[in-house]
Amino acid sequence: MFDWGWPWLFVLLPLPLLAAWLLPRAHGWGGAMLHLPHLGLALPQQREVSPVTPLRRWLALLAWSLLVVAAARPQWLGPPEDVARSGRDLMLAIDTSGSMSIEDMQLGGRAAPRFAAIQAIGSDFIRRRAGDRVGLILFGSRAYLLVPLTFDLHTVGEQLMESAIGLAGRETAIGDAVGLAVKRLRDRPQDQRVLVLLTDGVNNAGELEPRQAAELASANHVRIYTIGIGADRLRVDSLFGSRYVNPS
Repeated sequence: MFDWGWPWLFVLLPLPLLAAWLLPRAHGWGGAMLHLPHLGLALPQQREVSPVTPLRRWLALLAWSLLVVAAARPQWLGPPEDVARSGRDLMLAIDTSGSMSIEDMQLGGRAAPRFAAIQAIGSDFIRRRAGDRVGLILFGSRAYLLVPLTFDLHTVGEQLMESAIGLAGRETAIGDAVGLAVKRLRDRPQDQRVLVLLTDGVNNAGELEPRQAAELASANHVRIYTIGIGADRLRVDSLFGSRYVNPS
């Protein structure tokens, strides 16, 4: 169905005609525009103003009409479509602390930082959530809501891929991330509140302790699924040979 977003803008269509009728007409100037008292200085004489031809007048009116029509926002509204819903409200809390730069993961057979692995796996997980409302929280020294709960999974995935390590600080505020997720989920239906927490470290920043945040989540019926990121063994080469450490 064809429709106009701002049809009231059509009242501006007669504006040029009103301006031509109310404003005084411009007249040609036969003499010099400015007289200077200095000898030897002269300004060229301005010619008479040529009258506007009917063609130019109609072209100007056509341009104004098209501008008003475009500003009125013509749009074609298709039939309403139902969005498939599975009933889940899913919040992702992603760790962006400095330790997420450790290259102990593999992507395509090559060493990759932990955060790159989260971006690859997380974006695929988001694409599979058709029918769910998904939100995104980034946390480091503090926790920030990057994307509120939405059915627009494409935007959530793009925001995750455009995020970077250290965007929320270099430390790890797990408790604050859980508390922020609970705040955003507690107004949703009780059996739909889900938090997926992806982190590689222990809580070392923030105002809320993880145990307190977990109790808050339990009191508000928020289910938390925690995923630890990091390898158990990492080979480190040095001048004294190779050794294996636990980077996690």
